[in-house]
Amino acid sequence: MKPMSKFSLALVGMTLLLCLGATALLLAGGPALAADAAAPAGAVSSEVWRWGLAAAAASTALSALGAGFAVAKVGTAAIGALAEKPELFGRLLIFVGLAEGIAIYGLIVSILILNRLA
Repeated sequence: MKPMSKFSLALVGMTLLLCLGATALLLAGGPALAADAAAPAGAVSSEVWRWGLAAAAASTALSALGAGFAVAKVGTAAIGALAEKPELFGRLLIFVGLAEGIAIYGLIVSILILNRLA
């Protein structure tokens, strides 16, 4: 495995910093969003609301990160195989599509989490 370039390391660092900052803002701003004193009978508490939003954000972010990593690895191998045998295009496209499906699964999980909060 070859080492990552400086640009790749900077991009990963900025992504992690952005994710951690967004999570901190979400957890800190949760009570302000859900601090309604006259909440309806079926409403969830502010702590459940905060952790639910954090879980939805984490499922989307981590699945997108995993899908990006999978597409990078599978796509690189697919391009190498396609250079040698162009007739494999359809089969290789299926593998890349399966790797992209990971992000869709994470998005579906976050939608289900948000539906349970509402």
